[in-house]
Amino acid sequence: MNNLVVLPILLPLVTGIVAILFFRNVSIQRIISVIGLLLTAIASTMLITQVAQSGIQTLNVGGWAPPYGIALVADMVSALLVVAASIIALACLLYAFQSVNKEREEHHFYPFFHFLIAGVNGSFLTGDIFNLFVSFELMLISSYALIVLGGTERQLQETIKYVLINIVSSALFVASIGFLYSITGTLNMADLSVRIAEIGQSGVVTLIAVLFLIVFSIKAGLFLFFWLSGSYAAPPAVVTALFAGLLTKVGLYAIVRTFTLIFYHDPDFFHALIGWMAGATMILGVIGAISYRDVNKILIYNVIAGVGFVAFGMASASRTALEGLLFYMLHDMLIKTLLFLLGGALIAVAGTSKLDNMGGLIKRYPMLGWMFFISALALAGIPPFSGFPGKLLLFEGGLQTGLYGLTGIAVLSSLLMLYSVLRIFIQAFWGEPPAGVVRRPYPVNGLLIPAGILFIFIIVMGVGAEGMFQLTSRAGDILLHPNLYIDAVLKE
Repeated sequence: MNNLVVLPILLPLVTGIVAILFFRNVSIQRIISVIGLLLTAIASTMLITQVAQSGIQTLNVGGWAPPYGIALVADMVSALLVVAASIIALACLLYAFQSVNKEREEHHFYPFFHFLIAGVNGSFLTGDIFNLFVSFELMLISSYALIVLGGTERQLQETIKYVLINIVSSALFVASIGFLYSITGTLNMADLSVRIAEIGQSGVVTLIAVLFLIVFSIKAGLFLFFWLSGSYAAPPAVVTALFAGLLTKVGLYAIVRTFTLIFYHDPDFFHALIGWMAGATMILGVIGAISYRDVNKILIYNVIAGVGFVAFGMASASRTALEGLLFYMLHDMLIKTLLFLLGGALIAVAGTSKLDNMGGLIKRYPMLGWMFFISALALAGIPPFSGFPGKLLLFEGGLQTGLYGLTGIAVLSSLLMLYSVLRIFIQAFWGEPPAGVVRRPYPVNGLLIPAGILFIFIIVMGVGAEGMFQLTSRAGDILLHPNLYIDAVLKE
């Protein structure tokens, strides 16, 4: 057992609680928040180092051996995602210092921020399906608060819709867990895998698996994304960036984990179903991205298209596709957060999110413009940036498994994603400002520094793809061979 496994969950929780005690003093909250996230990032880095050196790390909370106790498990899949989440959280926190107003800061912005990170890390590291639900709820309740902070009419409307949809999906989640427990008698994911293998994937198990797929698809925005575009557009840019980088990825992680570890006995049906959902998500996502002339809406629909890409890898499910899925998912977490941070800076300097009211910004803000341009290339998968290796592996995996139509949709979607974000770059930064618009200078450097952290990682991931591939390849082993996970958890 390794106590280090719990630190990426415990540290944000403690940081959030301590920040509540100083809710009247914003400066102390900021200092506590930075220290807490730096410690979380260090613990996450130490954890992935141990996983790389010694294999899967586990912790049985309370000393109860699986399948009876609460198990935390860090394999290469979850460790990579926890490290990415820590980097994103740190960049968003520094961005928040420059962009969130004092009223929000005094109304518990930082505690909810840290509780959300605790929920995200808990979802990645939990080894039993009920605590996956608990971590989801911690993350979602924090996200409700972060959306509604500010109290505008639009925020209240979107929060009500967001809360109602997630309450329904959470109720379905609990019911699905109850059905699964009634036929297996366990909630531990490794033990569930063993029990399902023993009883076989009967019709009842398939029905339960479909219920889980519906729940996770709602949370990930996979095909069932009708709630996402409005809810993500309501809060400030830094909150939207945090949601785009982390929330949908937790839902995708849950699909990948459950359908490679527990419900993997009927691949033809589920891979075909996920493939149809992936194709529809990519198509509808890019249609939305090229249809709108609003920066926020364009970026939000690119998030939806990215969800389809990850699901495309799951539908292929070959070794190459799963390695590409993990590489692309890590890239997608970073690039979507980065684009929303840069988009927030763009809207701040232009004073509007409407493309028709922008133009000529490259003269005053060249650094912002060129960072956005390179990020657009990375999003589309142009080498040598981080999007290229993951997409190449996904396309190769799709062709290897005969998914020619879905691969064609993915290629076309990539081109349209590039078109949608380059349109932002061209219309916002080139040309002449709209007639009659007078813009005051905006101190944008404070926003570009935290965005620069993610920008550097995007380049490093692309240039150092070979080193990253060694890690994602080991993660792919875990997804392809569930016995590795089961043996590590149940041997304790």
